[in-house]
Amino acid sequence: SVPFTWETLTIIFPYALVLATIGLIESLLTLSLIDEITQTHGKGNQECVGQGVANTVTGFFGGMGGCAMIGQSMINVNSGGRGRLSGISAALFLLCFILFTSSLIEQIPVAALVGVMFIVVIGTFEWSSFRIIRKVPRADAFVLILVSSVTVVTDLAVAVVVGVIVSALVFAWQHAKHVSVNKSETKEGSSLYEVDGPLFFGSTSNFLEQFDVASDKDDIIVDFARSRVADHSGLEAIDTLAERYLNAGKTLHIRHLSPECRLLLEKAGNLVEVNVIEDPNYHVASDKLD
Repeated sequence: SVPFTWETLTIIFPYALVLATIGLIESLLTLSLIDEITQTHGKGNQECVGQGVANTVTGFFGGMGGCAMIGQSMINVNSGGRGRLSGISAALFLLCFILFTSSLIEQIPVAALVGVMFIVVIGTFEWSSFRIIRKVPRADAFVLILVSSVTVVTDLAVAVVVGVIVSALVFAWQHAKHVSVNKSETKEGSSLYEVDGPLFFGSTSNFLEQFDVASDKDDIIVDFARSRVADHSGLEAIDTLAERYLNAGKTLHIRHLSPECRLLLEKAGNLVEVNVIEDPNYHVASDKLD
């Protein structure tokens, strides 16, 4: 008898969240695997909603939550099951086993069940990973090994979170080196900097290092036609650059910014002059009259 109080909820909520995450991840992975085998396209959103509703309802009757299982799904598909009837039949037979033949199932040795699980693991493991481990980028190979190791040590939910974080950091590190600034001079005698690549928290240092405030003309234009400001760190980098030119008595112009970037740059105030006149809105001409 567990008291239905807020303290009880605070105790079980972290475990419930982890189990729900693991269930959703395993169900979506199973769905992706079955789609690849059967050359079909399942509905992930429908699967998540159905699983959540079913687990919530079964909890009121003292039942245990569940999710799609890779092993059972693989056996089902390899046996020829393709439609909804195969899943319904599997559920009904499992219900009959529990209600009427539980005494017989208890006589199955645990060693036999372990053998079955090993066969399932051998059949579902992606053995091709060992063949391509030396061909894929080192960062991808590291993430693959890391996620597999964390899954064994902790659980699938923690492994997925760790994998996403590490992959995001690797992505940011690689793209931080892709920003480049090409310097030239306009016909009017202004210094022109053309930025190529995304400007975000990982590339701000490299971005600022490519400007020569001392040797530039009194009028400087920074062209973002081939770049995008991705986050607040990029805005602060532009603000810092504008302040440097302002302290040097020079004027900075920004052009070809996307509308979203111009809205974000309003935070910079008078430090940055955004030249919207040189950012025309193009319209397509057509001979067809309304």
